[in-house]
Amino acid sequence: MKVYHRWVARLAAPLFLTLLVTKANATVFSYEAFLSGPSESPPNASPGTGYATFDYDNVAHTLYIDIAFSGLLGTTTASHIHAATASPGTGTAGVATTTPYFSGFPIGVQSGSYITTLDLTMASSYNPSYITANGGTTATAEIALINAINAGEAYLNIHSTVVPGGEIRGFIQAVPEPGTVTLALAGLAMLGWTARRRR
Repeated sequence: MKVYHRWVARLAAPLFLTLLVTKANATVFSYEAFLSGPSESPPNASPGTGYATFDYDNVAHTLYIDIAFSGLLGTTTASHIHAATASPGTGTAGVATTTPYFSGFPIGVQSGSYITTLDLTMASSYNPSYITANGGTTATAEIALINAINAGEAYLNIHSTVVPGGEIRGFIQAVPEPGTVTLALAGLAMLGWTARRRR
C-alpha cells in the first residue's frame, strides 16, 4: 500500500508543478458568467438569458468584456459589474464599473450583444464611489475588482424597465485554460491506469 502511495505521489508531483508554473506565467485570465432571472437577488421568473466572457490582462491592465443576451421581459436600462458581495455566488454589492451602464451598451432593447475593453488604469472605467471605497486610486480599485472576481464575489447585471433592480445576472467565474484541463485529465488518467496495474 505504501509503495502504491509513493508511485501516486511521484506521478502527481510533476502534474501539479506544471499546473502551478502554467498559472504563474499567464498574463491573460479568462472568466465567464451565465445570466438568468433566477440568479438575481431576489430571484425573478424572467425568461431572459445571457452569457458573457471576460479576459483580464494583468500586464496591460485591461478587462475585455463580450456579452450576449435575449428574451428580457423589459427593455434594458443599465448594465455593469457589481463587487464585492459578502459571500461567493450570493448576495448583492455596489456597482464597481461605469454607471449607469458600460459606454455604448445597447439601451432600450430586449436582446442584444456588446463588446468592450475597459482600461483599468482609467477612472472612467469605474464607478467613482468604488474607487473611493477601495483605496482611492485606480490601481487599488483594479486589485479590489480582480480579487472580487477571483473570489466569486463579482457579478454582471442587466437591469430592465420591468425589473429595475436587475432582470438577469450571473456571477463571474474563472474558465480553466484548455491546456491545463487537458493536462489535468491526462494526469488523472495516468493515475487511474497506474492504480489498476498495482492491483
